[in-house]
Amino acid sequence: MSRVCDICGKHKVVGGHITRRGLAKKKGGIGMHVVKNVKRTFSPNLQSVKAVVDGTVKTLKVCTACIRSGKVTKA
Repeated sequence: MSRVCDICGKHKVVGGHITRRGLAKKKGGIGMHVVKNVKRTFSPNLQSVKAVVDGTVKTLKVCTACIRSGKVTKA
């Protein structure tokens, strides 16, 4: 099963998490230094929702942004 919203097409995106060490310059240190840079994925918040589509009830995987904005009529 794919992690894609059936309404807007929102899907996983790849980003990074940067780990820093040290005391910031404005706090009296010599500055923050990058220790590690790790790839990670950001997943959409998908929910299984029973919705009315063309007069019939179907189960859709919908992101919470679409549910909140009213793009889905729940059954």
